[in-house]
Amino acid sequence: MALETYLVQVAFTAEAMAGLVKHPENRLSSMIPIVEKMGGKFIGSWISFGEYDSIAVIEMPDHVHIKAFSMAAMAGGGLRHFHITPMISFEKGVEAMKLAGSLAYQAPQED
Repeated sequence: MALETYLVQVAFTAEAMAGLVKHPENRLSSMIPIVEKMGGKFIGSWISFGEYDSIAVIEMPDHVHIKAFSMAAMAGGGLRHFHITPMISFEKGVEAMKLAGSLAYQAPQED
């Protein structure tokens, strides 16, 4: 079964960030086993700047599994946001372009 690819962006609560500053740790050691238990694969993760504190690329069996992962992570506390972006390969993107080219969409009529 092919896995679906997702970009995951997380933001910690102020309290969780204070805890990480006081007791630095790599949170991947707690996340990777959960992803693998769900039949997924952890591709990579990075500390990021801006709205989100960390990003990861994760493969999961389907949308239900990635949503369950986000629910579990949020329910565990320590996160303000858990944003999921489904991604497709460029090859599938070209398939989508070809399909879109075969469709006829008409904008609403203006008065």
